[in-house]
Amino acid sequence: MPAQTKTRADSAGDTAASNTVPPPSYTTGTTPGVTASARNRVTAVTRIGDKQDAITPVTRLQGYAHGITKPPPPRGATGVMSSLALRDAIYERSLLLANRFRVIRTLDIAAACFPERPFKAALTAAQRAVRGLVKSDLLRRYRTDRFQTVYGLTQRGVDWLADRGHDAASSVRRVSDMTNPEHRLWAQFLVICAWARGLDAITEAELLQRLNTTARPGSTKNPKAGTTQGYITVDVHRHSGTVRKSLRPDAVAFEERGGGVAWVEVDRSKRGSERQADLAALIGVIGSKVADSKVLRRVVVMCKTARIERDAVRVVEQLSAAGNSLVLTEGRRHIRRFDDGVYEVWTAVPFKRADGRTALVDERIGHIIVQMLPTWLPKVRIDASNSWSCDGWFGDNYLPYRRPPSTGQWEVPASPLWSVNESAADGADG
Repeated sequence: MPAQTKTRADSAGDTAASNTVPPPSYTTGTTPGVTASARNRVTAVTRIGDKQDAITPVTRLQGYAHGITKPPPPRGATGVMSSLALRDAIYERSLLLANRFRVIRTLDIAAACFPERPFKAALTAAQRAVRGLVKSDLLRRYRTDRFQTVYGLTQRGVDWLADRGHDAASSVRRVSDMTNPEHRLWAQFLVICAWARGLDAITEAELLQRLNTTARPGSTKNPKAGTTQGYITVDVHRHSGTVRKSLRPDAVAFEERGGGVAWVEVDRSKRGSERQADLAALIGVIGSKVADSKVLRRVVVMCKTARIERDAVRVVEQLSAAGNSLVLTEGRRHIRRFDDGVYEVWTAVPFKRADGRTALVDERIGHIIVQMLPTWLPKVRIDASNSWSCDGWFGDNYLPYRRPPSTGQWEVPASPLWSVNESAADGADG
């Protein structure tokens, strides 16, 4: 049996809903020039004599149409190449990096592929690339004893490079045996940063290979044809006397602008008395020629902790105090502090005048730079839990080392992944 419903036509709600004629507006006012009108139980107060411009509501469609008139944000490399070609370029550059250094970090890929981006954007892109490389089994992830995440090149990555015309060799067995490659990782990171600045830079092992490309081990007829084990020979002064010693850098960068060689030392631990004497002897030969006939212009000491930095600065300050108290004669060097951790090396160079007399002229022959390794950069997190600074990236005059204003600061690097930026950079240099 259907249910019966009762309707009440005289209910208050039905009466109000059926009333379509609005109540007449009324005017009340104890204040002249103000009117109050009531409509549908809403009272509106209006001041007579004030002009009110009509307000046109902005709809969602009107807001979108207004937004598209603005120029779109730059797309970077995706504006000149497809996303698939960009991914292959990133993969190829990352795998070649792993093949050259045998072990790499995400930070290395960020510096090698995205130096033109802000650090967080570069780190995000590098993390995305590493996830894809590991998922495709082109790189393999390992954890060192110091809880550092490193990557090695797999055989599948070797085959991927071979399909694109590159010779490579797997490094997973070697990386799996590494316990603490921190010194090696920082040295190669500084080399990658020098590449981003447009410099030719190599590590210690690559330097020895370059010096001995034409060497013939065991040759007695031509002593110069033997293998080279050091980059420069110095006289090290110790308590027991003076020792002739060959020194090698952890990394070296060759500068075309200003010329010469930048000798990079990575001090991950505190220097003992012998290594401090080596550093003092190295500073004493700034301006001299090295094994490949280039001139040593800069000695850069990258320190892991503030204590190591203070020790290196103390060595430089002691040399400065000992040399600056002497008269500047020919061949004698003076060290002048230019900025925090930046020192200039001056010497007296003989200059022959037109009348035949010789005068000594002060000339700056190089720099000593002591600064901290950017150990905070690998600790940066993209999420909200990050508490580490992003300072020291390529937007600052910090990597691979601080350049004094007298030699010109570093320029912002261009993207190595597409040719448009490279041609623009070449035009700016010319």
